[in-house]
Amino acid sequence: MSRKPLIGIPADRRLTGKHYFHAVGDKYIAAVARGSAAIPVMVPAIGPELDFDALLEVCDGLLFTGSETNVEPHHYGGPASEPGTLHDPNRDATTLPLIPRAVAAGLPVLAICRGFQEMNVAYGGTLWQRVHEVPGQIDHREDETTSLDEQYGPAHEVLLEPGGMLAKIAGCERLQVNSLHWQGVQKLGADLVVEARAPDRLIEAFRVGDAASFALGLQWHPEWQFSQNPFSRALFAAFGEACRRRVSDR
Repeated sequence: MSRKPLIGIPADRRLTGKHYFHAVGDKYIAAVARGSAAIPVMVPAIGPELDFDALLEVCDGLLFTGSETNVEPHHYGGPASEPGTLHDPNRDATTLPLIPRAVAAGLPVLAICRGFQEMNVAYGGTLWQRVHEVPGQIDHREDETTSLDEQYGPAHEVLLEPGGMLAKIAGCERLQVNSLHWQGVQKLGADLVVEARAPDRLIEAFRVGDAASFALGLQWHPEWQFSQNPFSRALFAAFGEACRRRVSDR
C-alpha cells in the first residue's frame, strides 16, 4: 500500500507575547488531514534559509493558507499600505518564490485567501488593497462584530467558468461562498486562468493554465467546516487525490 501524501503548509510568523512563533491554523490542518486524507506538515517561514528544492523533493503537495496579514505591496508595485495593515515579510519571502517552483516541479498546489493573493503576485499580478473602495465593487469584508459562524456563512454567489476545473469538481455552475477579504485581484498574473467570479466580476478563483498537476487558487475559505459543505469536501478530496498521484509517480 502506498503511503499517505505529505502536504506542506507554509506558516505565518507571528508575535505572540514577546516571542515570535511559526503557526498554521487548525482549520487548514484539519481539512488536509481529514478532507485530503493526507499528512499535514508545517513549513517554517524562513525565506531564503529554506532549501526549496529539498522541500519540494519531500512534499507531495502544498497548501497556501489565509492569514490576517497582507502581501507587502512593494512585491507588486502597489501603493503603500494603510497605517495599521498587518504584514508578514518572512511569509512573503517564503511563499512568493515557492509557489511557481512548486507548480513547475509538478506538485499539486491549493491556495486560499492570502495564498490566492500570493499566487497572483507570484505570477506577476497585482492586488486591490481595499476592494470595498473600488467603484463598482461590492463589500467583500466580513462583519467582525458577529460570530464566526456568521462571518464564515454564505455571503454571495460565484459563477464558475464552464468547463473549468472548479466546475468539474463542483458539478454545477454556481456556488454560494463566504467572503472575508479586503484585498482582491486587480490584474491577473501571467499564465493564470479565471475559474470563478463574484457578482461584481471580481476574480474569485483561478488555476495555473499550463500546470502539469492540480494548481488552483480560491479567494474564499473552503476549509471552514469543510465537512459540512459538499463542494468543500469534493475540493479537498480532489486535492488529496492529486497528491496521491504524486506519490505514485515517484
